[in-house]
Amino acid sequence: MGASVPASPEVLLTILLFAMSCLWAFPEVAGAKHAGITRHYKFNVRVCVCVCVCVCVLCIKLTNVTRLCHTKSMVTVNGKFPGPRVVAREGDRLVVKVVNHVPNNISIHWHGIRQLQSGWADGPAYITQCPIQTNQTYVYNFTITGQRGTLFWHAHLSWLRASVYGPLIILPKRNVSYPFAKPHKEVTIMLGEWFNADTEAVISQALQTGGGPNVSEAYTFNGLPGPLYNCSENNTYKLKVKPGKTYLLRLINAALNDDLFFSIANHTFTVVEVDATYAKPFETNLLVITPGQTTNVLLKTKPIAPNASFYMLARPYFTGQGTFDNTTVAGILEYETSSNSTAFKPTLPPINATNAVTNFTRKLRSLANSRFPVNVPQTVDKKFFFTVGLGNSPCPKNQTCQGPNGTKFAASVNNISMALPSSALLQSYFFKKSNGVYTSGFPSFPLHPFNYTGTPPNNTLVANGTKLVVLPFNTSVEVVMQGTSIFGAESHPLHLHGFNFYVVGEGFGNFDPNNDPKNFNLVDPVERNTVGVPTAGWVAIRFHADNPGVWFMHCHFDVHLSWGLRMAWIVLDGTLPSQKLPPPPSDLPKC
Repeated sequence: MGASVPASPEVLLTILLFAMSCLWAFPEVAGAKHAGITRHYKFNVRVCVCVCVCVCVLCIKLTNVTRLCHTKSMVTVNGKFPGPRVVAREGDRLVVKVVNHVPNNISIHWHGIRQLQSGWADGPAYITQCPIQTNQTYVYNFTITGQRGTLFWHAHLSWLRASVYGPLIILPKRNVSYPFAKPHKEVTIMLGEWFNADTEAVISQALQTGGGPNVSEAYTFNGLPGPLYNCSENNTYKLKVKPGKTYLLRLINAALNDDLFFSIANHTFTVVEVDATYAKPFETNLLVITPGQTTNVLLKTKPIAPNASFYMLARPYFTGQGTFDNTTVAGILEYETSSNSTAFKPTLPPINATNAVTNFTRKLRSLANSRFPVNVPQTVDKKFFFTVGLGNSPCPKNQTCQGPNGTKFAASVNNISMALPSSALLQSYFFKKSNGVYTSGFPSFPLHPFNYTGTPPNNTLVANGTKLVVLPFNTSVEVVMQGTSIFGAESHPLHLHGFNFYVVGEGFGNFDPNNDPKNFNLVDPVERNTVGVPTAGWVAIRFHADNPGVWFMHCHFDVHLSWGLRMAWIVLDGTLPSQKLPPPPSDLPKC
């Protein structure tokens, strides 16, 4: 157990210890009724073998579980797949000790946490920290300020987040209610992927050959593939409900590379929150969630328990040209007093149903009331126009490549495919040692404009580099992200670390800077940390750069992230002590 953090007398210390071997218990919400406390967690990252039981066997070094009748060795946290749930309240301080027992380097990202003055705890490897090496530890120490809702944590190096992920649930402060009626029960559903192969080998081979990676064998609900897959009847997620009750479902898309549709047969939802920000409620029978996004919905069960069960299904939305996992994961909603003699399935849209995605995303609005006002910039100090999409890079000499026309696939922002440095950007910036690590001067607009959603240019090769955008503290920023059709038009879920942003506009085709801004929503735009750039379209976001540090922005399709669709921002210190990045902790990992 890690050492206690000094606290003032009125602070209640609750120590929640996540353990690997069943020798330790972990009361996930012990002390959860108290606000502003310090919560301690310990993550032991180990190699675990997965074998054929529904419940993970508690172990010291290995855990045995199976998916699809296939046994594999995979990296997990505390022997769990998905990993353990982290629960806190708004205003709490989290202290999480990560111990790395595997041969892989690793880091943990707290997806969606603002990390105000705690950028050292954000987690992306080679951006805010060097990775945690084998037999090393690192303590992530941060306070949750002004946030409540559903987020998640995951590995942020290579493709390790395929198995290293878990929920991060932030409850409101003590005696603060939800802006909707209190639900009967809260349920977390994590959407994920299962690969029979080692995902590190999958991406390593893809990067070596330059072709597209092999795809997953199954999607999962809370790690379970369900009855539509071979050998998975006993690995099915079941949600048991009572009639006439309201359930808060916390849905998280932790899949590596797929936007997902989600629906439950003969039931509708009321959307009340996205990415840990409250939304204007609206009813729907279909959800669309990109990787990195979360959605909270209220599910009101039928007043009288029917003699039936109801499938909950998820499958991908995809419009690109490559291969993808074209399968469907199923869970089952059951009424506790029902005989479940009949099973109903929902109807999901076609795989390429862009209209269904648009119909859903355009209903999203911020709650925008007196308790939860919006703070969207009405004017902006700095405008950026970023193209996001695929490209290619030359095949090395004496090698055969499997990308377009014998080249390697690449991805870029404004045609720059970001090369990760060998040391962490935040340390290099803080200690003023940027030489040989990064340069400033990332282009605000494409250097060579073209018809972005039309005929591709003749030259589709990307440039490589580590260029950053530098912003003065509290700059108001507008970013238009324009999808391209090079090697196929597809959506891109863009995630910004360190900030929430407002989605003020979106559209199809090429962005029109003269006319499209006239239709921007500056009244109640939805607030997010991850947004899908529409297929063959664009999205516009605004935010205040009020968080000093170095912050990653990247596609949350891990294949595109691996190909270089990523960039980073430096936000300079402000003048007040509360506007400055403090020095790094003493245990910050070394490269």
